[in-house]
Amino acid sequence: MITTDAVTPVPLAGDLSTGTESTIVRAPYDQAELGRVPALTAGDVDRAVRAARKALETEPLPQWRRADILDRAAAELTRRSEQFAVTIAREAAKPIRTARSEVERAVSTLQFSAAVARQLTGDVVPLDASAAGAGRIGFTLRVPVGVVGAIAPFNFPLNLVVHKVGPAIAAGCPVVLKPAGQTPFSSILLARMLIDDCGLPPGYLHVVTGSGSVVGNALVDHDEVALITFTGSPEVGWGIRARAPRKRVGLELGNNAPLILEPDGDWATAVEKVRIAGFSHAGQSCISTQRLLVHSSLAGEVTEALAAAIGTLVVGDPLDETTDVSALISVAERDRVAGLLDDARGRGATIAAGGDIRTDGVLSPTLVAGARPDMRVCTEEVFGPVVAVTPYDTLDEALRLANDTRYGLQAGIFTARLDTALRAARGLDFGGIIINDVPTWRADQQPYGGVRDSGNTREGPAWSVREMTEERLIVLPAA
Repeated sequence: MITTDAVTPVPLAGDLSTGTESTIVRAPYDQAELGRVPALTAGDVDRAVRAARKALETEPLPQWRRADILDRAAAELTRRSEQFAVTIAREAAKPIRTARSEVERAVSTLQFSAAVARQLTGDVVPLDASAAGAGRIGFTLRVPVGVVGAIAPFNFPLNLVVHKVGPAIAAGCPVVLKPAGQTPFSSILLARMLIDDCGLPPGYLHVVTGSGSVVGNALVDHDEVALITFTGSPEVGWGIRARAPRKRVGLELGNNAPLILEPDGDWATAVEKVRIAGFSHAGQSCISTQRLLVHSSLAGEVTEALAAAIGTLVVGDPLDETTDVSALISVAERDRVAGLLDDARGRGATIAAGGDIRTDGVLSPTLVAGARPDMRVCTEEVFGPVVAVTPYDTLDEALRLANDTRYGLQAGIFTARLDTALRAARGLDFGGIIINDVPTWRADQQPYGGVRDSGNTREGPAWSVREMTEERLIVLPAA
């Protein structure tokens, strides 16, 4: 699928399109040319949306067929897992072992989507509970909301796309998918697999590659798109919401995930988990553990142990089987994160591990000690291989520090006390609270989403399908 010989075509309006212009995609790790994809236009988006709408009107998918397509997709993705993993590793600089885990999760997401497709049902409405409804029977149906416009991020270029496409198929909705510009090949490969090998009618999935300002805006603005599902930055996400006030708009946005270490918690286990959770895919996850709030009695010991653990991470080529951490998605992103570290140094924090840009251009996994809550490494979403340690004295202070953010996706706490865990569950203002594990933990069937600038929806097939369907009331006479 990745080739430099020609433009990789995208499935669009029942055909394979190369457009009239193309964009070069380069590997984040070494800037090698991976291939070219079409730079499509607003007119191409219009063709895709109209073809999707026509498919919904002329070839509605019954639930059994939706489930069958998704089951076949899970099996085919399993069979081709290494092909997808290598594609992810090359286009996203995700270490190959981590990329394989992403493929496994995408298989699970497809399986859960298939289960939802089979179980999708409405409710019985007790109309005769009132005199006005006497003699009538009422029930609801779940019907497709319409064409879904899906705008995907680069950091999970397969599984987060599947989190949009899988539930849409389960709901019976056609999709026009805009992948991230840096990671289009996973989406193209997935779409071709679904159409060519899994029985999805071509009108139900279209891939539109191109810039956000052209393709993305055309998708958001199109009158025939009923729902936009977006994963990315708060600035772009809320801009989409304001731009499309009459559409359903589901946003899964950023975070600066806090993890609280209470003095009675298993901090050694926490350190080992943060070693992965703070640096997997170079910290480019919405729930990457970023803020480590450590009781002051443990702060020195935890910082020393975590710095040593970070030192064991293997940094380098994403296709090397031993690599734990590789490059950020672009040089610009690397330099942005390096600027946050410079800000922390300048304001008195200590770099306890890493902090340098290596000869291969990769930013080393970094531990910031003595981080104050007002430093940018704490207030902003770093989205890089950085964990900042901030000490606290009381649980109330820890909860306040954790909540002192414009984000609210997931948070975690390590404690041996049930009452402390319950206080955290009630007191942390986040979409998900993870007890005795890192906030980076996620199961693909859970309701996943946040509050404030972290978004306005819950993903996970069962929850996404609710958003992608309309509830239609049917009233019948009893006799």
